[in-house]
Amino acid sequence: MLRAKPINGDLLELQKEIQGYADEFGLDYFPQVFEMCDYDTINILAAQGGFPIRYPHWKFGMDYDQLSKGYRFGLQKIYEMVINTNPCYAYLLEVNNWLDQKLVMAHVYGHNDFFKNNMWFSNTNRKMMDVMANHGTKIRRYMEKYGQEKVENFIDKALSIENLLDINHLFETSEVLESRRTKNELARMEGENNGYVVDDRSQALKSFMRGQEKIHKEVRTDEEDVVAEKNLAKGERDIMRFLIQHAPIEEWQADVLGCIREEAYYFLPQRITKIMNEGWASYWHSTIMTTRAMNPNEFIDFADKHAGVMVMSKQNINPYKIGIELFRDIEFRWNTGRFGKEFNECQSLEEKENWNKNLGLGREKIFEVRKSHNDISFIDEFLTPEFCNRQQLFTYKFNPRTSRMEVDTRDFQAIKQKLLTQLTNFGQPLIQVEDANFMNRKELLLKHVHQGVDLDMQFASQTMSNIFAIWKRPVSLSTQYEDKEVVFQFDGKELKQLNK
Repeated sequence: MLRAKPINGDLLELQKEIQGYADEFGLDYFPQVFEMCDYDTINILAAQGGFPIRYPHWKFGMDYDQLSKGYRFGLQKIYEMVINTNPCYAYLLEVNNWLDQKLVMAHVYGHNDFFKNNMWFSNTNRKMMDVMANHGTKIRRYMEKYGQEKVENFIDKALSIENLLDINHLFETSEVLESRRTKNELARMEGENNGYVVDDRSQALKSFMRGQEKIHKEVRTDEEDVVAEKNLAKGERDIMRFLIQHAPIEEWQADVLGCIREEAYYFLPQRITKIMNEGWASYWHSTIMTTRAMNPNEFIDFADKHAGVMVMSKQNINPYKIGIELFRDIEFRWNTGRFGKEFNECQSLEEKENWNKNLGLGREKIFEVRKSHNDISFIDEFLTPEFCNRQQLFTYKFNPRTSRMEVDTRDFQAIKQKLLTQLTNFGQPLIQVEDANFMNRKELLLKHVHQGVDLDMQFASQTMSNIFAIWKRPVSLSTQYEDKEVVFQFDGKELKQLNK
C-alpha cells in the first residue's frame, strides 16, 4: 500500500525558500508538488518507474525486491524521485535529515526545469499519471477476460522489444498530433465512468483495426499469394508499431502492445538525456546550496554527500559527474571567451592558458545548451581535450596479469569515440525492418545497423524468439561479424545461420 502524503509545516516553508532561489536564478518549471513517503513506498514507486499505479507484472515485484534488499543491507538509498508531469510530482524520503531535504528540493527544481524546457521532452504526455492508471485498468480487464498468465506472458514478449524504438517519433508527427487530441478526451470520459467508456480503444488498437480492415477488403487469389508484395515497411525502426499494424495478433494483444509502446516512448527522452538531465539538476543543487541555502554548519555534511554522488568509477561513467562538470566547463569557457575561431587558432599555449575576454556569457550559454541538446550532441560538441585531462577521463581495460583495471589510452579522440559509442541509440542495438515478406513467404527479415559493436547473439536469439511468437512465422536477422554480412533465422525451434 502506498503511503505518500503532501508535505506541510517546516518542509512547506523550505520548499517556498528553495523555489524562491530557483526563481532568482531564472529556472522555468512546472508547478512543483512534493510528497513525503517511507522507504518501502519510495521503493515501490521506483520499481514502477515513479508512478503509483501501473499494470500488474512480475517485473515490478522483482525490481521492488532488489531495491528493498539494497536499502536494507545499506548498499543503496533513494534520496528522491521526480516525475516528468505537469504538475511535476517529486517524492521525499521521510528519514532524510534537514540538509538532505534541502539538497533534494534544489535538485528536483533543476530536473523540473529540464523536463519543461529541453526539446526532447517537448512532445511527452505531461498527463502520464492518468495514462499509466488507464493502462493499468485496461490490462487488468484483459487479465480478467483472457487469464492473467496469458496476458502476462504476452507482456513479457512485448517488454523484450520495448527498446526497439525510433527516436524520430519524439517529434511532431501526424500520429503524435492525433494522439494528443484524443488523450485528454479519453481521460475525461474514463474519469466520469470509472475507467469504462463506450469506445476506449487506444490509438494503437485503432491503428490495428484499420490495418485489419484493409487486409480483409483485399481480395486475393491463390496466384496472387505467391506474387511479391511491395516492401513498404523497409527501414521501419519502430518495431512495436510495425507489429501492431502488420502482425497476425488479436485486438487485445495489439492494445497491450500499444500501451507498452506509449510508455516506452514516454521514458525515451530520459534515456537519451541522462547525462544532461542529472548534470543540470546537480549543477543547480550545487549552486543553490553553496550560494544561497546552506548554513555554515552544514558545509561538511553537504560536501560529503555531494562527493558521494559525484564519485567516478573506472568501470562506468557517472552521469552526475560528467554532466555537472561539462556544464561548468561550458559556463567557464563562454565567460572567458574560450571558444570560436580566434581561440581555436591561437598557437600560444601560454596565451590560451591565460585567455580571458570577460564576456560573461556562460550562464546564458548553459541555458541555451539545456534547451536544445541530448547526451550525444552534448558530448560531441562540448567535450574537449582540456576537459578530459582536467577530469582525468581515460579509457580503461582489465589487466589479467595485475588483476586490476588500468589506463588503456589517454588519446582524446579514442575517449570521445568510446563515450559516443556507448550513448548511440541510448546504448541499444539499432534494428530496423528490412523485409516483411522475406523470400516471398510472409517471413520477417530484420537488419542490425552495425555501428562498430557486434550483437550479443544470446540476447538477440531470445528477442527473435519473442518476435516469432508475435509474428507467427520465421524471423531472420541480418548483421555483421568481422566485416561479413551474416543472416540468422529463428524458425520457432532453433536459431540457425542461413549463409555461411
